[in-house]
Amino acid sequence: DMCEQLLAAEQNTYHKTLLALRGFCFLHAQDHHGALQDFQRVIEHDSPHPNSCIKALCGRGLIRISGGSNYLTALDYITACQLKLDETIFTIKSYVPWNQRGLLLKVLQEEGQMMLQKKRYPGSSSVSFQRKLTGLCTFLTLKVFFLLLLALFPLSRHAPGVFQLASLLVELDSSDEASQILYADALYQMGRGEEAHKMLSLALSRNPQRAPVLARLALLQLKRGFVYDGNQLLKRLIRIGDSSCLLPVLDIFQDEDRKLLQSHCRWRALAILKGKQEGAAIKEAIAHLSFAILAAGGYDEDCLLTRARCYGLLGQRKTAIFDFNAVLKEDPRNVQALSGRGFVYLALRQQKEAVQDLISALKVEAGAVIPAILSLKPEAQGLVTGWLLQHGRATLTELVATKDLQGEETLGDLLVMAKALTKICMAAQHHIFYTDVLMANGEHQEALKHLQESFGHCPAEDFARARLAVLQLQSRNVAGAAAPLSALARRDEKDLAFLLNFVDTKQQQHLAQAAAQEGKVLMRSHHHEQALGYHSLAVLASRDSPRYLRRRAACLMHLKKYEKALQDMEKVIQGHRCNSPKTQAGDHCCQGFLLLALAQEEAAVQHYMEALQLDEPLALGTITNCPGRESLTKTFHKIAQHNFEKQRYEEAWKITDYGLKIDKSSELQKLKARLRREASSCSIH
Repeated sequence: DMCEQLLAAEQNTYHKTLLALRGFCFLHAQDHHGALQDFQRVIEHDSPHPNSCIKALCGRGLIRISGGSNYLTALDYITACQLKLDETIFTIKSYVPWNQRGLLLKVLQEEGQMMLQKKRYPGSSSVSFQRKLTGLCTFLTLKVFFLLLLALFPLSRHAPGVFQLASLLVELDSSDEASQILYADALYQMGRGEEAHKMLSLALSRNPQRAPVLARLALLQLKRGFVYDGNQLLKRLIRIGDSSCLLPVLDIFQDEDRKLLQSHCRWRALAILKGKQEGAAIKEAIAHLSFAILAAGGYDEDCLLTRARCYGLLGQRKTAIFDFNAVLKEDPRNVQALSGRGFVYLALRQQKEAVQDLISALKVEAGAVIPAILSLKPEAQGLVTGWLLQHGRATLTELVATKDLQGEETLGDLLVMAKALTKICMAAQHHIFYTDVLMANGEHQEALKHLQESFGHCPAEDFARARLAVLQLQSRNVAGAAAPLSALARRDEKDLAFLLNFVDTKQQQHLAQAAAQEGKVLMRSHHHEQALGYHSLAVLASRDSPRYLRRRAACLMHLKKYEKALQDMEKVIQGHRCNSPKTQAGDHCCQGFLLLALAQEEAAVQHYMEALQLDEPLALGTITNCPGRESLTKTFHKIAQHNFEKQRYEEAWKITDYGLKIDKSSELQKLKARLRREASSCSIH
């Protein structure tokens, strides 16, 4: 009321001062609208009064906090400080209530820090910045607005306004650490590093464990050339374990100073790693590398790779993978990252991922990956080569089996991997694999040359001899190929089946015939083990021809390998649709004999009954030779008796009937009589 009475008087000597005072009265009475009108009238007056403008700016800043316009609040207080710092301090102490002063100081600290970090100046084209300027226009006349813009925009480069703001905050509370840090940051950006160092040293003396202060001091010491002091401060920062405080600091510091920190921390980490690689030293190196990565803006390839290896040494393998992934995201063909991640997957026993990364690395630069693999411990080397060979062999087998040899990229990858394996380890299986890949790629002369260089012109190793034989088949030397291939058949039929994919159909037919003939000769001279190899070759080369399956089954029976013989005869019987009854009967007799040898009597009886049904004279003649009529009749009686006891009378009658065709056994006749008596009340037939 007093202010209104004075304003209503004719004298206008203190008009703007009274408006500012009434504005604060409205503000304290929570009438923000009335307060804002008075403050605006003072600020927009044609002949502004500095002290009154300062009061109005401070009052309007408080109103803007309640409206959420913290940025504009900071601009008001910066403008007030630039007009007259002492008056601004006096106004805050005199007119801003205690319950609002804490919030005001916090807002000014945060906004000042964001200005220094350039987060409030994204560029003239930024939508957010344009909105801020638009908001400013609503409160200022054009004349005042442009004057303020010219005064404030250089803050993005030189921060004089933030320095004024920080000076205000320090004056209001000299013990507040956040205000001291803001003051030091502003000094730094203004090129006054020595003064910034003094302020930070004062803050550190009050609280020696404050990470934000230590980080800034370390950077300033490095910038001043005091490397030892900078290292000591970084060590203290590492012990505290708060590296996140570097992020806002790096936003404030200049590019050349960030690069200085980056290079220094990288150098320091490498120096530590050259010494004793103990756990504590490795952790310290990791901390320095983390600082370097932060200083680089989050990506430093060399530091990320080195830090990943350090994590691997500490057993933090998943964290190491994270760093390798960061490098590969920027450079998917980075050999060190690919091989490094592959080795981590190796340690984690993740075979698929390890193989994939190591193959990718070999494709890019095998010359760099091979020494890295050779540097591993023997056990790890063996695991790597084993996994690579297993993957390569499976891929090649699938390609050859599906005849998908046009996949040049895949074959090219296999060639790189196979060649690398021969350099990592001189094992025979690696040279064999490399030869196979060359053959699959159509490089037969190169394959022959490598085979002879690795194993000689007359290899003693069966796998090598077999490949030499296949290559010789290219010159139509079928007879010479049968012997080494039959030797391979005795050792590894799957490998022989793989090799036969390189032999054309006509040559396979000739090979099967030659092998079968040689096997027959060896059978006659009772060399059954050698004969088995030839018969297996004949079976594989003929794609499971029934004729050759029968011969191999016979050979297996001589060797008493009844289960394998049974498998062959099952394949024969499955293809019986095109065979004569006489042939089928013989096959069922053979199957029955094998089942008897394996003590599967019930199944054997079924096959003998099938043979008798197809061709009784042939079946009886075969049974007479082996296993003998009397012996087989006993088996028929046993199975028939079992069915009788289970009250399966019809099946028992059928077995008894066929058994009596083999031999008129008294036991079978008695059983048949019992079946008649049991079936007196029902018809069996």
